[in-house]
Amino acid sequence: MMISQFRWSAAVHIERGRFPHDVVPVNNNCLEPWPLKFSHHPIQIQCTFHSSHTSGTEKKKKKKKKLIDPLAYSSSYYYYRKPPEKLRNYMGSQGSEEGGSLLKKPRFLCLHGFRTSGEIMKKQVGKWPESVLQKLDLVYLDGPFPALGKSDVEGIFDPPYYEWFQFNKEFSEYTNFDKCLEYIEDYIIKQGPFDGLVGFSQGAILSAALPGLQAKGVALTKVPKIKFLIIIGGAKFKSPAVADDAYASPIQCPSLHFLGETDFLKPYGLELLEHCVEPTIIHHPKGHTVPRLDEKGLETMMSFIDKIQKALTEKDQQ
Repeated sequence: MMISQFRWSAAVHIERGRFPHDVVPVNNNCLEPWPLKFSHHPIQIQCTFHSSHTSGTEKKKKKKKKLIDPLAYSSSYYYYRKPPEKLRNYMGSQGSEEGGSLLKKPRFLCLHGFRTSGEIMKKQVGKWPESVLQKLDLVYLDGPFPALGKSDVEGIFDPPYYEWFQFNKEFSEYTNFDKCLEYIEDYIIKQGPFDGLVGFSQGAILSAALPGLQAKGVALTKVPKIKFLIIIGGAKFKSPAVADDAYASPIQCPSLHFLGETDFLKPYGLELLEHCVEPTIIHHPKGHTVPRLDEKGLETMMSFIDKIQKALTEKDQQ
């Protein structure tokens, strides 16, 4: 198992079965693998998988050579050999070139749209580039209630479909809202912690309200504070019963907002922006959907992720 330096690439042999002193495991929950970055040029990796067993005088090797993106190993069960100190000087952390320290991968709980599902949202978000998805640990949760009516995505995405709570035509009265809050808190207790929330549509409205409800002691009182938000097609609650607590004070946590040019919720999304202290905005030409990222949107997204990665890493080092 060895590392050889080339101009812009490195050949990395990853071995399992033996654990030499200079091999370190990847922490699947919070740390990304060795960043394998040389200046501003990403390093490609040639991986050879082989067995440590021998037969006679020759080793029987299973080889599968393939150039891959090093980020593909962010959830690998293999182990990485520490590179020599000389080579490590050329390697920054994933998404960072500061001092070679590893950055935490932000963990987000994803709340889907009305009468869809966690699996559907995973497919919707899956349109984003791998360069984005590999920097985030995304967990998709189904709403607590099976859909009580027809879903707008029938014929596009397969059932089952779920909803977070029920509401009237004017979106001013909500049913089972308290049960929804308890359901989310229970999931975070069992599967958390999470650094932030990603929400689309009904899930976005809910996500944007939770930091305020948590600050008022109305929701999520048994789990850590929500630190970041990614809001796609969001808005504010109308009912004073929820809004008075949710928006009693400005939303302090850094937030990223997707605003669609033809989204029927855009005017309400703009109202939500006025209530946020640190909003970052991605405009897109589509309607009420999880959009693909164009060049400008990708740049904004990567900048937001780098910002929250550094914030989490600095907090851990304190």
